[in-house]
Amino acid sequence: MERGPQCIVAKRGEYGVLMVNRDEIFLCPAYPLEDVFDPTGAGDTFAGGFMGYLSNVGEANSETIKQAIITGSLMASFNVEDFSVNRLKALGYNEIKERYHSFKKCIQFGELEFSK
Repeated sequence: MERGPQCIVAKRGEYGVLMVNRDEIFLCPAYPLEDVFDPTGAGDTFAGGFMGYLSNVGEANSETIKQAIITGSLMASFNVEDFSVNRLKALGYNEIKERYHSFKKCIQFGELEFSK
């Protein structure tokens, strides 16, 4: 980061995505699936979802990059459920929205309560 990049996003395949910038670290797991049919193209689908989200919102800051990571991860999770782009061609907006809410439940947690 001392050489110029302000943010680094590293895809980690089945282990998810890591984002690092000067102020924070963000980890996003891969969406948990029971069956993976074909992982070919998952990274490209992640990149398409990621860049598509950033293009749609028109800016790249820490929060929009996190949302782009989630979007890319969701899209990649659909891609691996079938061969080639078959699953993506059959994908509807409601399915994306439903999986988003399911993913959010998986990675969201509340504050810990500490006793003295």
